[in-house]
Amino acid sequence: MFSGLTIGLDVVDVGTIEESLERFGGRYLDRVYTPREIAYALAANDPATRARRLAARFAAKEAALKALCARERGIPPRAIEVVRSDDGSIALELSGAALAAARETSAASLSLSVSHEGKLAVAVVICTRVKP
Repeated sequence: MFSGLTIGLDVVDVGTIEESLERFGGRYLDRVYTPREIAYALAANDPATRARRLAARFAAKEAALKALCARERGIPPRAIEVVRSDDGSIALELSGAALAAARETSAASLSLSVSHEGKLAVAVVICTRVKP
């Protein structure tokens, strides 16, 4: 049995997200984020916090694509969702083309960590692969 790890890392300038929100508003949100991700981000009272939350989720989506070795597959961002547990921990939930890519590449699990500070948001995804 072969097992291995792949890692995806992405850094997002929060200002880019703020610009997209200002320019495209709800169209941007609906194209990139799931309803749960939008609800979580918009629950913050402070617009800067909303943008940081969205930037961290965008970074997580990009990092997941890298960890899955699927950047060139045209997977829509909404097929990768950052979900929060009641205890505040986060995880990735895949659907559609992202789930298919994970299965095709023998991804057994994905681990996610995000952080944001000032105008930067970062995400790291570790993908454990197992092949018979």
